[in-house]
Amino acid sequence: MVTTDIADKIKRLEEKYAAMGQNLSSYLDGLLYADYLTYWDYIQLDVLLNLQHPRTPIPDENIFIIYHQITELYFKLTLQAIEQICLTPERTAVVFTTQLKRINSYMHNLIHSFDIMVDGMDKEQFLRFRMALLPASGFQSGQFRMIEICSTRLLNLVYEPQRSALENSDLKTILDNIYWRSGATELATGKKTLTLQQFEKKYMASFLELATRYEYGNIQAAYRLLPEADKAVVIPLLKEYDLNINVRWPLVHYKSAVRYLHKSPEDIAATGGTNWQQFLPPKNKRIVFFPELWTDEALNNWGKLAMRE
Repeated sequence: MVTTDIADKIKRLEEKYAAMGQNLSSYLDGLLYADYLTYWDYIQLDVLLNLQHPRTPIPDENIFIIYHQITELYFKLTLQAIEQICLTPERTAVVFTTQLKRINSYMHNLIHSFDIMVDGMDKEQFLRFRMALLPASGFQSGQFRMIEICSTRLLNLVYEPQRSALENSDLKTILDNIYWRSGATELATGKKTLTLQQFEKKYMASFLELATRYEYGNIQAAYRLLPEADKAVVIPLLKEYDLNINVRWPLVHYKSAVRYLHKSPEDIAATGGTNWQQFLPPKNKRIVFFPELWTDEALNNWGKLAMRE
């Protein structure tokens, strides 16, 4: 017996498929033969568990691979949340708070789980397998650079002493001077490492396209268009986001580098040749997404207190 509720749903389905020039009966025939959905098929579990391809037989390399894969998945979720903030037709405090809470939660999980990288691998194993990874480096995370570009005015991603000279420059010129390009230079000569050359070849064109799309629609720009009452609600979440991305995240990487790459009396070069000693400490970079939200004292001491923790 077909109930009124089922009949109504069938009618709505007929209207849905008719609007697309499709026949509901054909889809119902397909349902008769379709298999039930399983958890492992839905999340592609077999594929997921076979995405690890170590370059050495050293066991702890798997930890290194899997944690970085998890990180990239969180970055994907972060970019999705940023898109919902920046590209929504109605920017409200509700949209901001919902998505920023999500982003801060993702980053909180990554930051507080980084002990897996700091203490969760055997140092001797790491130092053995890391040379097999050259010139690959976590520096080459395109998604993290996309998060930065979508978060703030592009000029804020240039080292402060260079900003005034670039104030009226086009986006390509500003992007050519973005802070992280100096983080993958050879320690001895100051020339671009192969790590940086590969990264620029793969991503710079898409970074410029993204910067153009978000020039007037990044998180900072969207925040400035909010009503004053909404800004007051959003500010604490934006400041938390700023600290998560620009202080806490690079700081846990710095601690990991010290754990694995420091060897008295000198530091071991990082995988890919990045000059991590100068590049990773947040007090050295002083990159801030929302400088208008911070006091002069906070900006002058950016990252310094966190470095002492």
